[in-house]
Amino acid sequence: MIRISLGVVPGLLATMMLALPVHAAGDAEAGAQKVATCVACHGQGGVSTNPDYPSLAGQVPGYIGKQLHAFKNGTRVNDVMTGMVAPLSEEDIADIDAYYSAQEPPQRYIGEEEVEAARRGERIYRGGYRPFSIAACMGCHGPGGHGIPPSYPRLSGQQAAYLENQLLAFKSGERQHEIMNPIAFKLSEAQIRDIALYVSALE
Repeated sequence: MIRISLGVVPGLLATMMLALPVHAAGDAEAGAQKVATCVACHGQGGVSTNPDYPSLAGQVPGYIGKQLHAFKNGTRVNDVMTGMVAPLSEEDIADIDAYYSAQEPPQRYIGEEEVEAARRGERIYRGGYRPFSIAACMGCHGPGGHGIPPSYPRLSGQQAAYLENQLLAFKSGERQHEIMNPIAFKLSEAQIRDIALYVSALE
């Protein structure tokens, strides 16, 4: 099994860190007491074993909070999550976000037979796709797929099948996002599969 290692481009990480916005921090210890119902779908410590549900462990600070607010105000729709977030206070959301962002993200691996597909995905993730004027994915999600708080999520460590399903949802319009919809719409299903496979195994 293979995990993809990627060195950070000199100076890039420092530049990205300087650009990070400041958030109101929650209490991770308090959050640990508030995630009992989350475990059924998102796994112990936020590491999902079901590709239908994302891993939350190690997600960039602020992103989970933004998504919980989106479910709460109806700008992101999911029947299960709408019910789950309804009783949450602002403090609860901040604490849950703090808890999951403090957890160790999972490591994913690809098989020997998947290396070539992952390399195809790498070319798009790192270099974009010029025929359709698609920019490099790492411009928003970082060279190692670690995301940029609070708006651009960590992708590395997610299950490839989950990432593929989300990109397909953006492609079809089932999931709405002003940046991701036009990008995913231009990608083929094969390209989406390759990108998902590559980024899932990034360190």
